[in-house]
Amino acid sequence: MIFNRRNFLRSASVLAAFSLNEMQALAAKHHISGGGKIIADDDEAYWSTVRQLFPLSREWTYLNNGTFGPSPYPVIETMRNAQMDADQFGNYGGYESSMPKIAKFVGVDDTEIALTHNVTEGINLACWGVPLKKGDEVIVTTHEHVGNMMPWMNRQKVHGIVVKKYTPGHTADETLSRINALINKNTRVIATPHIPCTQGQVLPVKDICKLARDKGIFSLIDGAHGAGMMPLDLHDMGCDTYASCCHKWMLGPKGTGFLYVRKEMQDTIQAFYMGGGTDDGKWDLMTDPVTIGGYAPSAHRYFGGTQANGLFAGVNASIDFIETIGIENIHNRIKSLGKYTQDSLLEFGKKIELLTPTEERSRCAVNGFRIQGVDYHKFFETCSAQKVRIRAVPENGLNCLRVSTHIYNNKQDVDKLMGLIKKAIS
Repeated sequence: MIFNRRNFLRSASVLAAFSLNEMQALAAKHHISGGGKIIADDDEAYWSTVRQLFPLSREWTYLNNGTFGPSPYPVIETMRNAQMDADQFGNYGGYESSMPKIAKFVGVDDTEIALTHNVTEGINLACWGVPLKKGDEVIVTTHEHVGNMMPWMNRQKVHGIVVKKYTPGHTADETLSRINALINKNTRVIATPHIPCTQGQVLPVKDICKLARDKGIFSLIDGAHGAGMMPLDLHDMGCDTYASCCHKWMLGPKGTGFLYVRKEMQDTIQAFYMGGGTDDGKWDLMTDPVTIGGYAPSAHRYFGGTQANGLFAGVNASIDFIETIGIENIHNRIKSLGKYTQDSLLEFGKKIELLTPTEERSRCAVNGFRIQGVDYHKFFETCSAQKVRIRAVPENGLNCLRVSTHIYNNKQDVDKLMGLIKKAIS
């Protein structure tokens, strides 16, 4: 358990930024300890207490967790303590504990987790490591983030692979049908987001991975918006790789992430970026020729060198924070807020074009939309001027808006955005 009174209250600099006093902070952290119990998604007293543990400015309404999730005070304090410990006493390492911690959180073995700085790094490791030759085809969506598009476009430029695209359907079955229609004898990879950054549609990744596996195709998943938004069991999902970050829905430190590489794939996904920890320890510079040795017998072969003590201590703390509340409780709360957002947008009728499916399995905490007759970027600027933080989505010519809610949000936050939409329409 990360909550320790001495550590939690030790930093005067952090406590000075608290919007609540020490006793209130201690009461809040005690109250959110769910102990495995079910917490109702509409228990506003409970979720209001959770909100107190975030340093978010009360002047702003933050509806952009899809870009990054603000860390709660216990995570911030853990990061500070770990960094101070390293700088005071010269302690080295400590990041090693994050691999089994993350592995358990996403339902895999600790030998299948590589630490990264972000999703993009993990995607690149998988993209460049998968064996492809000229003419091999890779299937992507028309809703890609640059982090899952540029690596494949770069391989197209360097190695002559072919990138093919599909637009996700309004239902999971329609999406699967569109992917299947693109598969031919040259298809080697399906590289798809779990949840596209553009409009937050939850794609049927388990079914996609099964389709890929049945046809002898690699399944490489951009999981930027999966970890922390919903319970994950990557073994059950059946993907070959899953790249994610800790700074969005996991509410962890910015500049941290992980790459899952299925154990059976580690001798197929080639490691290129080498350094301390990536080898099996059998290299010898004094032989002639030098003895190369082999790779680490785990996903550690994909990352090496010094890692940030404080940041990965913060990753561990963020997982503890999530598990204190319960990932199922978190998922239910944010999916409920996502549904409330959808329902509120749909009340505007034809004035709003909702881009995110309303199908139960295809929605969660992120919604994309357009306001008829209103320039999307001008409305984004209006929101910023009114201290409401959302995201403009220019990617791939979508020219829409995105709102994403987490456990520190409530219906009043959504209502404030709806008020601005009402003014823009009128």
